Amino acid sequence: LWLFPSEPTAQKRSFTWSRTGLYYASAPIVLMLLAVIGMRWTPLALFWLWPALSLAIVAAAYFGLGVSVFQKRTDGHVSLASYWLLMPYRLGARINAWAWTRRLPSAVHVSDSVYLGRFPNESEIKGFAAVIDLTGEMLVPKHQGVHWMAYPVLDLTAPPIQTLRDAAQAIQMTRGSGKVLVCCALGMQRSAAAIALWLVETGKANSTAGAIAMLRQTGRPVHLDTA
Repeated sequence: LWLFPSEPTAQKRSFTWSRTGLYYASAPIVLMLLAVIGMRWTPLALFWLWPALSLAIVAAAYFGLGVSVFQKRTDGHVSLASYWLLMPYRLGARINAWAWTRRLPSAVHVSDSVYLGRFPNESEIKGFAAVIDLTGEMLVPKHQGVHWMAYPVLDLTAPPIQTLRDAAQAIQMTRGSGKVLVCCALGMQRSAAAIALWLVETGKANSTAGAIAMLRQTGRPVHLDTA
């Protein structure tokens, strides 16, 4: 189910060295050791194999398989296999996002009807007409009447320029229908990059540096450079 999804992607797969991938690959080794050692006392120790597999899949994403491992569709939903296999990782990602952004507003206004924010929960999504989602790892919350558009990007990696262009076009296309939330896990990097490109392409900023300055004026920490 996971190796052969019903909607396969055409993404090229080749090995890529990644320090982030190495970090994720080390965790399954520890968890499998916990499972083996724990089996001496209880078969419940096999539980550790679930997060071990989940993190091994994420490590594979950083070593070349890319964001396609999350099997996230354009409407934000994921395959059944992805939902269950990656649940431990997604739980950790949610906790991490909360820890980094708990003292920040869920979203900040940037320009026109466009907002930059963290990945929303069910209550935070209220009031938005559309959501432009740059995450691969997060699960779409329950929503009604919200146009959800996903452009998955692997966390802690440089977004492909075509993905950013597609997201910027989606921002421009949906902003006339009401408030638009552009989000990633923290709302500091992937989503900020998409809005920065939109600001430049629509002439609201005369350069990438100018777009980044506009984003930082909102008071939200933005981790982008002009390279």
